[in-house]
Amino acid sequence: MRRGVMYGVMAGAIWGTVFLVPRLLPDFAPLLLGAARCMMYGLVALAAAAPMARRLANKLTRADVWAIGKLALVGNLVYYVFLTAGVHRVGIGPTSLIVGVLPVTVTLAGRRDSGAVPLSRLRWPLLLVAAGIVCINIDVFAGNASPSGTGGWVGPLVGVLCATGALAGWTWFAVENTRYLRRNPHFDGNEWSVLLGLATGVFGALLWAACSLAPGAAVTTPLAPARWHLFWLLNMGLAVGASWLGTGLWNAASKRVPLTLSGQLIVFETLFALLYGFVYDARLPRPLEAAAIGLLIAGVTWSVRRHDDGAGRPAPIDAASLSANP
Repeated sequence: MRRGVMYGVMAGAIWGTVFLVPRLLPDFAPLLLGAARCMMYGLVALAAAAPMARRLANKLTRADVWAIGKLALVGNLVYYVFLTAGVHRVGIGPTSLIVGVLPVTVTLAGRRDSGAVPLSRLRWPLLLVAAGIVCINIDVFAGNASPSGTGGWVGPLVGVLCATGALAGWTWFAVENTRYLRRNPHFDGNEWSVLLGLATGVFGALLWAACSLAPGAAVTTPLAPARWHLFWLLNMGLAVGASWLGTGLWNAASKRVPLTLSGQLIVFETLFALLYGFVYDARLPRPLEAAAIGLLIAGVTWSVRRHDDGAGRPAPIDAASLSANP
C-alpha cells in the first residue's frame, strides 16, 4: 500500500502540470492549446494502438464508437479548453481549487448508483466544500486572482464559469465512463484508454483545422519561433507525461490502495497545481486562498471517508476511472 500511495502522489505531481502549462503560455488561446494537447495525445495513443490494432477493431461496435466519441469530446477536449480558459482568466489557484472538488461532484452525480452514500451523510463535508468555494470566489472577485492584474468583474466571472465548466465536464466523463465500462466489459482499461486517446486526437485535429481558418482568434499577436517551439514542447510533455505516464502511475496506485484512499489521493493533483502556481508567481497564498485550500481539502477528504464509515459500503464511482482524463 505504501508503494501505491507513492504512485498516487507521483501521478498527482505530474497531473498538476496540466494547470501550469496554460499559465506558461498565456499568449495562446485556449482553443489552440486544447487542440494541440489533444493532437499530441492522439499521436501517443496511435503509437500505443499499433500492436493491438487488429484486436481493437474486432471488438469495436457502433455503440462503442458513439460512446468513445462523446467521452473524448467532453472529457478531454472540452474539459481542457475550459480549464485553460479558467487559468488564463483567474489563475492556477482558483481553477485548481474548483476542479479539485471532483471527488465530491462525482459522488453526487453517482448517488443513484448501487452502494451510493445517502446525501444526508454528506451534509457537513459539503458545507466545508461550499465554504471553501465561497472563500476562493471572494478572493477572485476582490481582484486578487487575475494573472494580468486587471480589475473588473467580467473577467473573473468568465474564469470562474470556465473552471466550473471544466469541473462539470470531468464529472460527467468520470460517471459516464465508469457506467459504460461496467455495462460493456469487453475492453480492458488499457485498450479503452487507447481508444479514447485516438478519438481525442481526431477531435484535436479538427479543432486545429478550425483554428487555422481564423488565426487571429487563436493567437492575438504574431509570436516568435521560440514561443512556438515552447508551445509544442510543453504540449508533447503533457501528452507523454500527464496523459500516459500519469495515467499509468494512477492505475498502479489504484491496484494497491483501498478505493476510499485512492479517492483522497486525487487531492494531490490540486496540491501540486497550487504549489506550481505559487512557485511560478513567487508568492505565498493569501489568507482567503489558504482558507479555501484548507476547507476544500478537509471537505473532500471527509466526503471520501464517509463512503467507508460503518458498513464499509463501496463508493458509487470507481476512482480508477478518473485516470483516463487528467
